[in-house]
Amino acid sequence: MKHKFMQDIQKIYDELQDRQRELNGYYTLLEGEHKEAKELVDRFLKQMNIPINSDTTMATLIRIVNLREDALEQVLQKEGFDEEEIIAKKEEAYLFVKEMHLLRHEYLIAWIKSENLLTPFYRKLIKGVHHIGESMSRWQSAWTATIINGVNRELLKEYNGDENAIFTMLQEENLLDLDPNGNIGDRCYSVLVKDEAGRYRSTAYCDAFPNEVAELISVIEDCIEGLSLESDEIFGQKREWITYLVAIKKAFATTEPKKLIGYWANVDRAWMKITTPIQIGHPLEYYEDHFRKAVALEWDLRIVNPALHSGSKTRENIKNFSAKLAMEIEGEVLPIIEKNATQVDETQLYIGQPILYYSAEFNGLFSAQVVPNDEQVSAEFGKKIFAYADFVMESKKAKPIMQLSVETMGLDFIQKQRELIESNPTLWQELYDISTIGHEFGHILWIDGDTEMAMNATGQFKNIEEFKATAGGLMAFFDNEKEELKSHIVDDLVSRAVGLMAWREVGEVLPYYCEGLIHLDILFGSKILSYDKEITIDYGRYDEMKKRYQEAYKSLAQHYIDKREANEYLEKYTQKSKGIYLPVDETILAFVEHYYTRYKEIGQQVYGV
Repeated sequence: MKHKFMQDIQKIYDELQDRQRELNGYYTLLEGEHKEAKELVDRFLKQMNIPINSDTTMATLIRIVNLREDALEQVLQKEGFDEEEIIAKKEEAYLFVKEMHLLRHEYLIAWIKSENLLTPFYRKLIKGVHHIGESMSRWQSAWTATIINGVNRELLKEYNGDENAIFTMLQEENLLDLDPNGNIGDRCYSVLVKDEAGRYRSTAYCDAFPNEVAELISVIEDCIEGLSLESDEIFGQKREWITYLVAIKKAFATTEPKKLIGYWANVDRAWMKITTPIQIGHPLEYYEDHFRKAVALEWDLRIVNPALHSGSKTRENIKNFSAKLAMEIEGEVLPIIEKNATQVDETQLYIGQPILYYSAEFNGLFSAQVVPNDEQVSAEFGKKIFAYADFVMESKKAKPIMQLSVETMGLDFIQKQRELIESNPTLWQELYDISTIGHEFGHILWIDGDTEMAMNATGQFKNIEEFKATAGGLMAFFDNEKEELKSHIVDDLVSRAVGLMAWREVGEVLPYYCEGLIHLDILFGSKILSYDKEITIDYGRYDEMKKRYQEAYKSLAQHYIDKREANEYLEKYTQKSKGIYLPVDETILAFVEHYYTRYKEIGQQVYGV
């Protein structure tokens, strides 16, 4: 029976690939006629009352195909909409994309049923996940309006944009959620609400959004009831699945802010015991909320690729290099890195793709993820890494060559990267393992239970953590180099660092933009990268680049072990001007400013169209 089940998983996986390829095919509208895509794009833009032109068409395709908001926000600014109008337009876009993708999910679920795939237990699980996702997707609008576009903007106005003053107030007024030990937590499952006296108080999601959460809890109960009538004869994990869903229900129903992190830690504990090839993604990340790290309304279903028999070679490389580096770091490093090594060993790796996704994920899917973020749970159970290699590769193949990329990097460079995917997908997968799966393993290193809170007094932890993650995968490669991969690694670093410069005004991806600034400092500083109207790469400077990365990473690891304020490290590379992080180095600053100016001018223009 298990063999038949895995055949069904493969059939679903292949079907997903076909459906995503069809959706990615909408990009051909930019080069010619695509009736279905044209009708959809025109309807989107007319509904939004945005002019139909090549820029807005490209931004729309990025929004509906890749689910990303940044290009749409950029063209809205370019079209002259003010801040309030842009917020309203982004909400309209969310509702449009939500309806479109919910319908796609329903068609897929109907296809799974018609093909009689999987077992009754897992078909009911998929249906239950979908209904929960619909409910959370309805809630998403109120969550964004209340937290991101409500309280956070009010705080910035009240404190005249002084973010440090906001962080100080939140701590002094005890407005952050507490972990089970009574310490300030690294995330929140609550909302700030003003009382009659005009003072803020912390309010659990279920009290801040009573109708939305009541509906959600009812739908979760329906899912639990449906599963209780079936049996999981394939994996014998019925009890684990129900325990997990009950834990989620309890966590959403909890009214006391001081207990929320503890309840959600129990969700993660139950989740870590589920090891099936189908996995749920629940509220885990907190990039959107810069101030209190309110956890976003994530909800999705993920499926492994049964045809992929090789896992990650990076796991052992991460352990080996970090064990060596630990001998060069001062302080209480060995207990932390030994715990990290155990977590790396215990990490469950799932390489596959999303099958269903909802709510916050209609504003962007990740290419990989390492979770849970709760370090106490991770110390007990390890983590799960999810990697969407095929999904990412197909997306890269489908997107057209952009004019800005050609202008900045040169057509030869862009075509070389694209040809690698087409001609040698195996090598590309190896690079993905180093850069992306390596990034996820890199998050695990040098982290203790209280590291994030200790380093995040001014809210900058995430703004160095993403660099630490990518550089960790890179260090693992440097410790076990393959000659044939070196130039590709450089190309990947350069294109990543440059591309991230477009994200400087997109709040939820600010940590990646800051990561890019640190990369550029090292790349320009090593002279492997230079710019004179076009990027030039001197591969002969590889060893100097490697040396600078190793120095920067060692300094960063020491910073983590010492649990020093994250901003002290970030300030080596960046300066803040009018709320924007910019490079300290004048040469890099000139390049970054020029690139962003051109991004605003031609960021959505397709090469040759």
